[in-house]
Parts: sequence; C-alpha cells; structure tokens
Amino acid sequence: MSPTHVAHLHREALRVLRSGIDTAHLDAYSDDPWPPAVLRSYEHALSLAREAVADGTRSRRTDPGMGIGIDVRDDAQFKLLLDLAPHTIHAEAGRGKQLVFSAGGSGTSLWMALTQGQETELLSRLQAQGIPPEAITTSASRPTTPDDTTL
Repeated sequence: MSPTHVAHLHREALRVLRSGIDTAHLDAYSDDPWPPAVLRSYEHALSLAREAVADGTRSRRTDPGMGIGIDVRDDAQFKLLLDLAPHTIHAEAGRGKQLVFSAGGSGTSLWMALTQGQETELLSRLQAQGIPPEAITTSASRPTTPDDTTL
C-alpha cells in the first residue's frame, strides 16, 4: 500500500474504534522525519507531556516523548492521535484492560480488535477512499472476546 493509504487505514481504524476507547497513548518518536502536515500535532503531543509533568500526573524522569496520554473524547487530542499514529514508533488504545488498537514501526505495523459491525464499517470507509478490502487481513489468532475479529 502507498504511504497515503497506510495513513488512511490507521486513521479510519481509530475513527471506527473511537467510541469504545477509554485510554490511548503514543510515542512522539518516528523512524522517519515527521511529515510537515503533522508537525503541529507533534508539537501538541509534546505540549501535553509537559503539561502532565507540570500538573504532577507524569514523572519528570519519564522520557518526554514516550507514552503520552491522549484523551480521545477531546477532539483536538483525538486529531493529534489521528495525525501521529500512522507515523509513530508506537501508539495504542484500549477499552478497559483490552487492547483494541496498536500501531508501530512508523507505519509498518497495525493491529486492531474489531466487532463484526466495526469491521463492516471500516471496510466501507476504506472502500470509499479507494483502498481495497484485501489491504487488511483477518486473523482469529488474537481475538479479545468471542465477538471480536482481529485485523
């Protein structure tokens, strides 16, 4: 897939999963230079880490670019997750203790746990952007609940 399609796939997966995500974190590091279009989100992510140190919810000893907490209910923070997830060395999101989204390798790795309805919605969104359904594979090897499909 092209880098543009990879970025769309990450973003559409997050959009489909958003309502069920209650925790998300990302690393503000990439193996490649950050695309110019996401530099503002990169700066915002680093700002969130600095704010968390200032308010005491994050240790000063923590690497400032690692494990930055994202509130997906906040549209601005969700936007930065959408922007950075396709390019970061690591981003993840969960529902309770269940991981539902994991991206890494600066766009080379993506794993998600979807319900049948979410899978259908994601495939529809991808098709609308010209990404064929064969761009993702389904694996039953890591389902998180009996009703989930792993892609």
